[in-house]
Amino acid sequence: MKILVLNSGSSSQKSCVYDIGEVLPQNPPSCIWEGKIEWGGETAEAVVKNSQGVAHNKRVTVGSRGEAVEQLLCSLWRGEARAISSPSDIDVVGHRVVHGGPYYEEPAVVTPEVKSAIASVAAFAPLHSRAELEGMGIAERLLGNVPQIAVFDTGFHRKMPLEATVYPGPYEWYEGGIRRYGFHGINHQYCAGRAAQLLGADLKSLKLVSCHLGNGCSVAAIRDGRSADTSMGFTPLEGLMMGTRSGSVDPGILTYLMRQSSLTGKQLDEILNRKSGLLGVSGISGDMRHILAATKNGSPRAKLAFDIYVHRLQAGIGAMVAVLGGIDALVFTAGVGENSPEVRAATCGNFGFLGLKLDAEKNARPSLDQDISADGSSVRALVIRAQEDWGIARECWKLVRAGSWATTK
Repeated sequence: MKILVLNSGSSSQKSCVYDIGEVLPQNPPSCIWEGKIEWGGETAEAVVKNSQGVAHNKRVTVGSRGEAVEQLLCSLWRGEARAISSPSDIDVVGHRVVHGGPYYEEPAVVTPEVKSAIASVAAFAPLHSRAELEGMGIAERLLGNVPQIAVFDTGFHRKMPLEATVYPGPYEWYEGGIRRYGFHGINHQYCAGRAAQLLGADLKSLKLVSCHLGNGCSVAAIRDGRSADTSMGFTPLEGLMMGTRSGSVDPGILTYLMRQSSLTGKQLDEILNRKSGLLGVSGISGDMRHILAATKNGSPRAKLAFDIYVHRLQAGIGAMVAVLGGIDALVFTAGVGENSPEVRAATCGNFGFLGLKLDAEKNARPSLDQDISADGSSVRALVIRAQEDWGIARECWKLVRAGSWATTK
């Protein structure tokens, strides 16, 4: 079964193809094709490669985002790095959908009703929702009547208890759909299962804290294989300090700025999402690699940005441990989590009282999907590669094998 996965972002499009046989692999297989496109203005940078090692990189001029995505997908069966002979070789398309709102917990076959539900909560994540819906339309035009499946980033968190879900405002908020949804659920769920494999334990017996640290950051408390709490909430803005996002701030700051500086909602949204976080504090970058380099060069604001990042991450982890009533393993995943030994070492430094101790050599040079805790550490520290695309492909395989899509054709 050839499964095309579309991971649509506001300024990028990641895509890959898995070829899965009769048995679902226990560990993620390699893609037979993957592509990524990033655009700015009237040009787009596209990179594609196939499993034979053929890669192609080019900058193209495009009239729209949709046109850029179409060009990327057509390279799957055309050009030097093609991996299939025609669009008809694709059996199913899986989409990462950032926000399922109050409607969807489990993956769903894309129908007009599903599209309408996604559009109805687009205000919660407008850039992503538009890109996701556009991707569904492009796949339909290029591939015809191929089943498409939406996998929701909020789905893993939909069974959080009410005390972790309802905001302490008027109860009418909750009745009107204003609640804590949580995000990064596809990867948090994958990492929980992978952690159980690495530890040789039953997932339902483990208390896990998963740290998804990329440009966006969140922690999740996982008990019995399910999300008990997470740091992101109504939008992906709540919680930890991030690359360009502030994370949680006193809401009184916002009303103060509205009164004193006459800032509009749009201006506040721009500040909180694009001009805060590591970038806002350091004045240098939202990229942790640049922050670490500037810190080594003596920048006090870069050091402050790093220190705030670690402080808030430690506080977030501590909150999750309290929710769980203990911890068996701490998971680091995504770009910063996988690639920054400095962040991991600084974060774990205060958790010796829990029995957590890193192996300095393993932390400095970990292979992905590895236990980096020291011998004798009663809490394990794991580095696990983010596998959102594989998580989506796996759900597609399950639904198609079950015949769940057939009724919509």
